[in-house]
Amino acid sequence: MTKEDTIPETALEIEDLEIEREIVNIDFEIGDNVVYPHHGAGQVVKKEEKNILGEVREYLTIKILHNDMTVMVPCQNAGKAGLRRVIDEDTVKKVLAVLADDVSEMPKNWNRRFKHNRDKIKTGDIYELAEVVRNLAVREQDKGLSTGEKQMYTRAKKILASEMMYALEKSEEEAEAYLDEILLRTAEQLAAAGTTLD
Repeated sequence: MTKEDTIPETALEIEDLEIEREIVNIDFEIGDNVVYPHHGAGQVVKKEEKNILGEVREYLTIKILHNDMTVMVPCQNAGKAGLRRVIDEDTVKKVLAVLADDVSEMPKNWNRRFKHNRDKIKTGDIYELAEVVRNLAVREQDKGLSTGEKQMYTRAKKILASEMMYALEKSEEEAEAYLDEILLRTAEQLAAAGTTLD
């Protein structure tokens, strides 16, 4: 690792390093629609006590619907893991505004940009996720994406669509098509306005 890899490139990156997410533990119940960072929206299908390594803890079992994955999360660590409820209608409007907004500043170096975006996704914050999806969509239209960024974009868009699916009461395909339409419109508007990525 070089010195350049450990030093933030911009003031924005320094601010990002100092962000502390408020950790909130919510008492989730069976049937609750939730979002688990890195995986997307799912539903709590089981809540039970388990004895693991001699320690009894209560666990949530979450079925991630867009990929049929099942995840177990200790209830006491749910907030720390970023587990939260699916967004409401007011939040959907704010997310759509983020998707339609200008591109935010990102590092020029692709591996720093990749880490910057990955860290934003890891927060579990819907606005950070929407910002990453928008920025990568515009970059894809403008300059194209590296293989790693393309995979990140596909995955981030899938996570965002899975939550929008619940929030807008659409099918997964409808939610993805809706996002694609918004992102294409944003990229076209920015291109028409002469906004370019460095």
